[in-house]
Amino acid sequence: MVFVDPLTIMLVAVAASAGLIAMYLVKAARGSKSFIELAVPSMVIGAFDFVSGFFMSFGWPFPGPMSAYNMLFGDPMLFLGLIMVGGGYMLYKGIDIKVLSYFGFLLGIYLFIESYAMVAFKLESGQYFLPAFSFYLLSALVAFLSPLMYMNPKKGGKSVYYFMALLLVLVAFLALFIGSAGIYGHLASPP
Repeated sequence: MVFVDPLTIMLVAVAASAGLIAMYLVKAARGSKSFIELAVPSMVIGAFDFVSGFFMSFGWPFPGPMSAYNMLFGDPMLFLGLIMVGGGYMLYKGIDIKVLSYFGFLLGIYLFIESYAMVAFKLESGQYFLPAFSFYLLSALVAFLSPLMYMNPKKGGKSVYYFMALLLVLVAFLALFIGSAGIYGHLASPP
């Protein structure tokens, strides 16, 4: 069996997910009531996030001590996929998606633990430690703060929405940076 590492395309999908959520936050901060154009892309990217996260969590072939990477990368991706698919469906039906922020909060706690574990167990080192750690820490922060979506943008919450959108843009850039480096590395030495 040949080992195939889908992490690079998964990071591109995380960047797309972060971008879609940031677009939602900016539109909400500007007072928009219609988000239908974000519904289908959210469901499609969310389905990819879920399937690839599921594959990585339960079937990625890292054995023994390296199996921690299956959890480190796969589990948050799977959970993000569920949130994105649910959010896309809710946007399509015109349902307020703020309730999903509670699931984002739980994902944030999970990502904070993974950020700490990355350092404690030296799961990432070398030149990509800082980008990877920053990626996880910023992702954890924005997910943890997601219940702030309950603030009304018209009553002082607009700056919070923009701040969270900015954090998500940084997450997207970090994901693209790490993914691009991975693409280059994988092309330089294919399995």
